Amino acid sequence: MFTIEQIKEAHGKVKSGADFPNYIQDLIILGVKGYDTFVHDGHVEYYGVNNYSVTADEKYPEIKISVAVNKELFIEFLVKHQNGETDYLTFCNHAAQ
Repeated sequence: MFTIEQIKEAHGKVKSGADFPNYIQDLIILGVKGYDTFVHDGHVEYYGVNNYSVTADEKYPEIKISVAVNKELFIEFLVKHQNGETDYLTFCNHAAQ
C-alpha cells in the first residue's frame, strides 16, 4: 500500500502543469487507483485496492467556489496551467471561478 509520504515524494517532482502526466504515472506505479482533489482547501483523498485510502491534509486557506460553472473559461485556465503558465494555487483559484 502507498503512503502520503510516497505521494508527497512523487508530487515533489512536479514544478508545473507540464509535469503532471509523469506525476500520474508515478501514482499508478505506487498503486493509486484514483483520487479526489478538493479545490476549496486543497486536501486530497487517494484510493487503492480493497477500499484502501489515505488523505492528505489541506494545503491552503479555503477558497470560495463559484456556484456558476463556466466550462470554456475553466478549459482556458487548464490549458494555461498544463503549459506551465501558472502555478498550482493560481490554477485552483482560477478553477474556483
